[in-house]
Amino acid sequence: MSGFDHFGVIAPLYARVAYSKAAVMRELADLPVSGRLLDVGGGTGRVSSAIRDLVNEVVIADVSFGMLKESPRSQLDPICGGSESLPFADNSFERVIMVDTLHHVIHHADSAREMFRVLKPGGVLVIEEPDIRTFGVKLIALAEKLLLMRSHFLEPDQIVKLFPDGEKTIKAEDGNAWIIVKK
Repeated sequence: MSGFDHFGVIAPLYARVAYSKAAVMRELADLPVSGRLLDVGGGTGRVSSAIRDLVNEVVIADVSFGMLKESPRSQLDPICGGSESLPFADNSFERVIMVDTLHHVIHHADSAREMFRVLKPGGVLVIEEPDIRTFGVKLIALAEKLLLMRSHFLEPDQIVKLFPDGEKTIKAEDGNAWIIVKK
């Protein structure tokens, strides 16, 4: 990531915000599961920490050193790296999640391909994104543009189209959308 690291600056505050949708993630990611979970763009580990007890191992991949240094290393394995080129072998994880991150990546299709590549056959991938079809999220998108965050929000149907393979489902409520892909 080039330029100013917005997330490194807000990391200490972000780490203190509890993840309120753990029950939804548990259901959609079909947790608990024996195996490994990859949290792509997981930053401080706030989401992974909320579901940590439902898997054997959690790995966080994020481009922001500032966010990763706030993660609880005793419970989570942080790796600095971008979603467009994940440093893992094919079929490495039983579950892959990406929460509130896809709109921040530069190459959506590359990120989708990489997440699907590292997902084991029979695995589940869940992308949680603010639903750009809602007015409140449109305001957030505008604010992020004004802050020069290079955000690019996709509608849920556009996210589904990033995955040519797998069984895909969309769930939307309260300004959020979840795209579930089963390999």
